[in-house]
Amino acid sequence: MTASMVLLQRLADGRFHSGQQLADDLGLTRTAVWKQLKRLQEDLGIRVDAVRGRGYRLPGGLELLDEGLIRQSLPQRSDACLDSLTVLPVIDSTNRIARENQPPRSGYARIWLAEHQTAGRGRRGRPWHSSFGGNLYFSMAWRFDLPMGDLAGLSLVSGVVLAELLRDQGLAGHTLKWPNDLLHDQRKLAGILVEVSGEADGPATAVIGIGLNMRMPPEYGRRIDQPWTDLAAVGADGVSRNALATALSERLIDACQQYQLEQLAPFVERWSFFDGLLNRPVQIQVGDSSRHGIYRGISGTGAMVLETGSGLSEHRAGEVSLRSAAIA
Repeated sequence: MTASMVLLQRLADGRFHSGQQLADDLGLTRTAVWKQLKRLQEDLGIRVDAVRGRGYRLPGGLELLDEGLIRQSLPQRSDACLDSLTVLPVIDSTNRIARENQPPRSGYARIWLAEHQTAGRGRRGRPWHSSFGGNLYFSMAWRFDLPMGDLAGLSLVSGVVLAELLRDQGLAGHTLKWPNDLLHDQRKLAGILVEVSGEADGPATAVIGIGLNMRMPPEYGRRIDQPWTDLAAVGADGVSRNALATALSERLIDACQQYQLEQLAPFVERWSFFDGLLNRPVQIQVGDSSRHGIYRGISGTGAMVLETGSGLSEHRAGEVSLRSAAIA
């Protein structure tokens, strides 16, 4: 573990720690400690308060992800299907490392979490802005004994899992937007990116990437080019990152096991419960053209259903972009 990460662990409680005590604990000079703290501020954007006579602190503290705690907190049935779970301080993308380190056999998961991503991505290649230690950056790779084409519904399944988890944590008022966004009051709270690889006829591996805004610093929020929010802003500031990571791992493992057997069918009604655009006027963008109609939810295959004067039509993720007609 690097000296800077040891420093973060010492300061994570949010209390003041003297520079001399930190130096003694790390076997460094006080000047070296100051340089490490300066690097944390410059490289990771972590705010450090320095007060003469009191020392250094992280205002508000940080709940760092704990690999051992998360795994130990999983029920035995989930842990039995977990090939590995890894927490990284900094990574370009948890989806990237999950793609490159897939499970060795079907029915098993490899999970990657990070405190900070330098090149996280959302749908259509949009950047996913990442502050250190405040949000949840999560990717799970799961191998299915299914053809690649049968995994198209996993983005919807992942949205259902996350929406239900947040509801059970006490959050209310959040909705799902087809195919992969979770919103609160029309502001983006979380995004999902599923990437599939393997054989056309199976087996195939899905990497399920989830970015959840928990406590987004204002300086990061200013870089986001769409309305957004975080759990702190919607009254769920007390949710533990480690507890959320544990519950998300458990529920996604359960969902992948169910999907292997039943695919999307058991999740359609659960999706509809959170569907924020159901029966509302919408606009879809297909290439350079757009169409207006009434959004009628999702089909049994996960396509969005649009009603126009010509009747009902189905549109798949990756082919169209969907938005409320009120904000078109």
